[in-house]
Amino acid sequence: MDTNIRNIELSIEINGRRYRADTEHAIDLSMPLHSGYPQVNCFEAPYFYASPLRSGDFVGSTAQGSPVNFFNVNINPHGNGTHTECVGHISLEPYYINQCYQPQFHLGQLISIFPQMMEDGDKVIQREHLEALWEPEGEDALIIRTLPNGDDKKNKDYSNTNPPYLSVSAMGYIVSKGIRHLLIDLPSVDREKDEGKLSAHKAFWNYPGEEVRSSATITELIFVENSVKDGLYLLNLQLLNIQLDVSPSRPVLFKLI
Repeated sequence: MDTNIRNIELSIEINGRRYRADTEHAIDLSMPLHSGYPQVNCFEAPYFYASPLRSGDFVGSTAQGSPVNFFNVNINPHGNGTHTECVGHISLEPYYINQCYQPQFHLGQLISIFPQMMEDGDKVIQREHLEALWEPEGEDALIIRTLPNGDDKKNKDYSNTNPPYLSVSAMGYIVSKGIRHLLIDLPSVDREKDEGKLSAHKAFWNYPGEEVRSSATITELIFVENSVKDGLYLLNLQLLNIQLDVSPSRPVLFKLI
């Protein structure tokens, strides 16, 4: 029996037109997690590291004579690689990503944008930039690729570099357009050191507020290759079933044809 499934058909209707997702050519937006240096990192988090379990004479590495590889993993999801977070990242109440988000497909729009240099030296994505570049078409996910977009993003240590971020007004505009899943290639939607205000995070989740957007997610430290064109895609957001405010994630785009 030939069980080689080459293409699963997924389709979506946008403004009265039916599109098919090109599931044979997935576009992976995640950063690979790996031991060693250099690797992407932020907020002075310990680096990702995998090492074989050692117990007595047992060393969980086939390279060191074990019949199996049996590794421990050290990770800080917020600081190591691509991750997706829920409102539990900033809330006093316990919100967990595996309860707030249920796996599904989303219509997502990719846009590319140059953050604006401000008088204080910060680089900020402003509301007027989004209004000029982005025309929502009913998507519930927005994917932001910041420019310039070099390969150095894949291994950059962002700690103490004051990376670009979103203004509160820009985040309010994103929310007003019905976006429930925001993906960005920066370490955070807020300023690296903002005295704990986390204003953009709070605006996105409406926290604290009467109607907290607990099913909404923010995915940070993605990477979008320059060969991927701006436009609409089908998004599959892949997360671990983990009881934390955050999960390492693997967002995947499928071109609509």
